Amino acid sequence: MITVHNLENSQSIRILWLLEELGVPYEIKQYKRDAATDLAPSDYKRLHQIGTSPTISDGDLVLPETNAIVDYILDKHPNATLRPEPGSEERARYLFWFHATQGSFMPLLLDSLIFKRMISKVPFFLRPVMSAVVGKVRAAYLEPRITRMLSFIEEELGRSTWLAGDSLSAADIVMGYCLEVAEVRIGFGGQYPNITAYLGRMRSRPAYKTALAKNGAFRPFAS
Repeated sequence: MITVHNLENSQSIRILWLLEELGVPYEIKQYKRDAATDLAPSDYKRLHQIGTSPTISDGDLVLPETNAIVDYILDKHPNATLRPEPGSEERARYLFWFHATQGSFMPLLLDSLIFKRMISKVPFFLRPVMSAVVGKVRAAYLEPRITRMLSFIEEELGRSTWLAGDSLSAADIVMGYCLEVAEVRIGFGGQYPNITAYLGRMRSRPAYKTALAKNGAFRPFAS
């Protein structure tokens, strides 16, 4: 049986949601973040050499990385409908969003968090200088890229109920976490109604609600 090593307030909520959508049994081992650093505790980092969340174990196998875990689990359940069939009209959209979420969008959200902490963690007398420097980098690099990504997601969700079509796919399970983080960290301000409706559909799914209950209160880091 798969064990989800569930680090609080982390991307592992995706794996719980995936397993709930599949309706398969699994175990959870809960881990609290270090109160001083907000980082994973030492026993979590010892699970695997790279020490990141999410991480699962299955027998002797220990596997981190969201997309690797999702593919591993779906390979074990080949009759699941969370990956469009190869050659189908939805397959290319699925592949794009499944990989762009982690390869393009998630790094931007991480940069956003790092830039905020670059200001909040320096001595107060340095904050005006740091704010000016970070502000220029955000304006020139980060904000245009995030806006392009959100605008494209908004456009795609005007075409279909979910990212790859009118059926939920693993691309949505991966993207859902990113959009919840973006909602908290960046804010939508009514600018992306299709994304807001999409998050509402996601949060209304019984499997997501069950995953959230098992995960514990999920609070994406704002700063």
